[in-house]
Amino acid sequence: VQLVESGGGLVQPGGSLRLSCVFSGFAFKRYNMKWYRRVPGKERELVASISAAGESTNYADSVKGRFTISRDNAKDTVYLQMNSLTPEDTAVYICNAALMISYWGQGTQVTVSS
Repeated sequence: VQLVESGGGLVQPGGSLRLSCVFSGFAFKRYNMKWYRRVPGKERELVASISAAGESTNYADSVKGRFTISRDNAKDTVYLQMNSLTPEDTAVYICNAALMISYWGQGTQVTVSS
């Protein structure tokens, strides 16, 4: 399994970004998918998760109401729509696929700054 994230970049406070994570491998639709973020000097934070069929989602309190995780099982892709971004959202965002084994992408940098 390989995971490739994209969609990061520099955005002003209050702006939006949509991250994508493309899954290469078998049986994407069986995997629970998660987005984490990592900031130097801090513990990795679970931002959002979505169940294999997409019927259940969960969010960190820090992003509830602003971020939306979704998936397209026909495209083997999971998304993270991020709205109302603040400088505190600046981080490397990393995709995770979990079934019996956990797989990680390399991450995509999101910088929120004016």
